[in-house]
Amino acid sequence: MIIDSHCHLSFDNNSFNIENILNRARISGVSKYLNIATKSNEFETLINISNRYDDIYFTLGIHPHESKETNDDILQIIKKNLDNKKLLGIGETGLDFYYNHSDKKTQIESLEYHIDLAQEYRLPLIIHMRDAEDELISIFNDKMKKYEFTGVIHCFTGSLKFAQCMLDMGFYISASGIITFKKSENLRNTFKQIPLDRLLVETDSPYLAPVPNRGKTNEPSFIIYTIKKLCEIHDIKYDEMCKLTTMNFKNLFKRIND
Repeated sequence: MIIDSHCHLSFDNNSFNIENILNRARISGVSKYLNIATKSNEFETLINISNRYDDIYFTLGIHPHESKETNDDILQIIKKNLDNKKLLGIGETGLDFYYNHSDKKTQIESLEYHIDLAQEYRLPLIIHMRDAEDELISIFNDKMKKYEFTGVIHCFTGSLKFAQCMLDMGFYISASGIITFKKSENLRNTFKQIPLDRLLVETDSPYLAPVPNRGKTNEPSFIIYTIKKLCEIHDIKYDEMCKLTTMNFKNLFKRIND
């Protein structure tokens, strides 16, 4: 069993394409998918897709690029759907100071809204981080003085120091196809230090297709190449890595066990 812990199936809501994507993924051994929200106009599509397919779950949240969308009306929409058992987490939220599509202040305020919501309803956060390690650590430290929360740093590309801070705070670390790229040796060395019981695996499809499919539109069936690279990094068998990452997913996203 393989769980794609982060994909964007709602980016192509053509039912024919989704059926083909899912069929290829199932042949590759993928049994469940976490379909991730990035902006409010995706919410209805995410919910509808999860209603159509038993093996597709979803999250709700606002990506840092779109954080100017975050307001009380959006949060109320999220709250109205919190009783849906296929809603497994809050996000994709976080900080992205590389592109700065939204200003830093707005991103920070949006992230804090999401953290409060996740804590209130005991749901994990899906965190996007780029060029904002110190700021994210600072915000998490301040919030954790008030209450506990957890989640996953998705598509991890940060430093070993940042990874260790997140692990110490109880977060999980997710590997994407980036770990298969030729120039990602430092990242592979970092993943070698990630405990096996805190690893997740994802595609972030339709982005970041792993080698040997780099440059193509990514999809969940390609996750096998990222898993194989993780097996090389940690020197364990493929079936064992699938089992471990699936167990870790269920330990983090506890609603899936209900």
